[in-house]
Amino acid sequence: MSQAPEEPSEGTADGPSPGSTDDRPGTRRPGGRTARTRTAVLAAVREELVETGFAQVTVEKVARRAGVAKTTVYTRWRDLPGLVVDLLADLSTTRVPLPDTGSLDEDLRLVARRLLELMRAEPEMTMFRAIVATAVHHPEAREALSAFFQQRLATTAELVDRAIERGEVPPGTCRLEVVRTMSGAFYYRMFITGEPLTEAVADRAAAVAAHSARAGLLLAAPIDGKVSDGAGSDGAGGSSGVGGDGAGSA
Repeated sequence: MSQAPEEPSEGTADGPSPGSTDDRPGTRRPGGRTARTRTAVLAAVREELVETGFAQVTVEKVARRAGVAKTTVYTRWRDLPGLVVDLLADLSTTRVPLPDTGSLDEDLRLVARRLLELMRAEPEMTMFRAIVATAVHHPEAREALSAFFQQRLATTAELVDRAIERGEVPPGTCRLEVVRTMSGAFYYRMFITGEPLTEAVADRAAAVAAHSARAGLLLAAPIDGKVSDGAGSDGAGGSSGVGGDGAGSA
């Protein structure tokens, strides 16, 4: 088999520059040749995960399937967890975009409905279930899943920030807990009970989260005399384990 051609690496027009301020996987949205490379690589990751499961996926296999040099993958994503985080982030951003309707109730309802659609989609959910199952005993899968949840949780919590600014919910509302309250119903049914996920479930989960926030039931808890919303320095959940603060994001 012929060697895949080298792709642009750091310092080139298509690769990340040495002075880049944000080099985390999933944070850049490149254009041109780099965008095509990213699309091919993420498609290859998804196919490998669906076909073989996380434990069998390697950077080398992904590069071979995508038709790029493995150095391209290592330069941009560093490792397999980085690839998976970027894939999940891309999937959630595309399929569950954040609305801005001017109402927390409607924003959460729309997010819940879009999350429902994603959780019914295949092969995406086969891939996601495989990652979650593997994360119980596989450190790299756990790292990828936790990083994705923390990133998405902090992003979705922006809906609550807007609601606080509009005066819809009390100041000091735990932005992360609002999102957890809504999304918990989805993950409990998907991974614990196996109960059907329906539009009624999605709407009720969103309504419960919005009503609880308005009633002041989701205020941030004081820690050592200071109010904390459970976020780390980057705004994400502080726990890195599966099922910890980083889990349960929309």
